[in-house]
Amino acid sequence: MLTLSGCGSDRPLQEVQLTVSGCPAVTQCRLEQSAPHTNGDLNALLDETEAAWAACADKVDTIIACQERDSEQAAVLTPRPE
Repeated sequence: MLTLSGCGSDRPLQEVQLTVSGCPAVTQCRLEQSAPHTNGDLNALLDETEAAWAACADKVDTIIACQERDSEQAAVLTPRPE
């Protein structure tokens, strides 16, 4: 029986590992426009602004931690060239 060269066995192709990030999407942190009229309004606005920035910082920290975990896992799973 004749075996054509295109039908012979060849070395298997390297596996390609896909990486899917399960990290939350990055969204903008925004503050609402305001126009306080009294010192009490300004003081309340300061409290709201500080709380909003803290929530934004928590969101950013969460995303950074997730990306760092993904990078560490990718480093462990990536085979080193021989």
